[in-house]
Amino acid sequence: MRVQPVLLSGRCVQLEPLDQRHREALRAAADDERIWQHTLVVARGEGFEAWFDDVLAKRDAGWQIPFAVRRLATDQLVGSTSYLDINPKHRRIEIGSTWYNPEVWGTAVNPECKLLLLTHAFQNLGMNRVAFVTDSRNQRSLAAIASLGAIREGICRAHMISQGGRVRDSVLFSIIAAEWPKVEEHLNARLAARGA
Repeated sequence: MRVQPVLLSGRCVQLEPLDQRHREALRAAADDERIWQHTLVVARGEGFEAWFDDVLAKRDAGWQIPFAVRRLATDQLVGSTSYLDINPKHRRIEIGSTWYNPEVWGTAVNPECKLLLLTHAFQNLGMNRVAFVTDSRNQRSLAAIASLGAIREGICRAHMISQGGRVRDSVLFSIIAAEWPKVEEHLNARLAARGA
């Protein structure tokens, strides 16, 4: 089974399979240095073209399924997220390479994006495991992943080379299929409380 790009729609966001038509709007959404503080690359300014082209190349090679995140209330693109580490044989996948313009931080955008991606992974793709991996220094991301109901599994020491050549420790989280109904209920309750 090959995981294919698919349009995923919710009440406040739509995840659109990333392609060239998203380039300019995402360039504008990415132009805030706060987004890139803890990322592997800086995809703003001169770094945006390299990031965008690399993501499309990984998509074409089947290594990544990237999405543009559209906020439905404003019809604006506000970020990107992806399926990574796609392994249909072992029925596992990762959700990552996620970034949003700070105007949507703390809104329903991230929880609904994760709800859409998790629902598709568990209910349509039949995955047993969905992983999340983030920089051990990224407190915002650590809190966001934990608030989903994902289980923190540990630290992968000296896991990646981050921007500027820093050797990064990564924190690994996961949700497995047996946990999904409770996580789904939790995310739906969070979104209902926000009015999303």
